[in-house]
Amino acid sequence: MYKPLFDHIGKFIVLEPSEIDKLESALTLSKIKKKEHVLEEGQICNTIYFIIKGCMRQYIINSKGAEQTLQFGIENWWITDYLSYHNHIPSSFYLQAVENTEVIAIEKTVLETLLIEIPSLERYFRIVSQKTFGAMQMRIKFLFTMSAEERYHHFNDHFPEFVQRVPQYMIASYLDFSAEFMSKIRAGKV
Repeated sequence: MYKPLFDHIGKFIVLEPSEIDKLESALTLSKIKKKEHVLEEGQICNTIYFIIKGCMRQYIINSKGAEQTLQFGIENWWITDYLSYHNHIPSSFYLQAVENTEVIAIEKTVLETLLIEIPSLERYFRIVSQKTFGAMQMRIKFLFTMSAEERYHHFNDHFPEFVQRVPQYMIASYLDFSAEFMSKIRAGKV
C-alpha cells in the first residue's frame, strides 16, 4: 500500500531494508473525500501529503471572495502549506481534495524524527523541495510573460491529465482568468 511512495523515493535515493521498515511504520494512509478540506486558512499545517491516488489543490480566497487555485497535485506529488508546516504559523491557504483521494500523511514531528534517524531522507526531501520550488518559479514566469490564451494552451499541452480531471473553473482560476474567458478560449473566440 506504500509502494508508490517507496518507488518515488527510489528515483532519488537508496534506502536500506531497515530504513524502509522504519519509514513504513511511521506512515499513515488516509482517504479524503472529494471537496473535503484537510487544511483551512487560519489553521496550522502539521501534515505533509503524498498523493497515491486522486487530485488535490491548494487555493486562497481572494479579496473579491473568489477562489484562486495556486497549485494542483496528482499521483506521486507532495502537497502541503510549506510555510505553515515549517514555521508552525497559521496557514494562508486551503488544501482540498478535487477527487476522492488517497494520501500518505506524515505529521511534522514524525518526519523530523525520521530525518534524524534516516539521514538520506533529508536528501530526498531536499530534491523534492527544489523541484517544487522550480515549478513554482516557472508558474510565476508564465503568469508574467504569457497571455491568458498562451497560458491555457501551454497548460493544456503540458498537463493534459489535469484538463481531463479538474473542473474548468479551477483550471481557469489557476491560470488567472475567469471561467467565462476560458470558455471563449476553448471555443476559439479569443
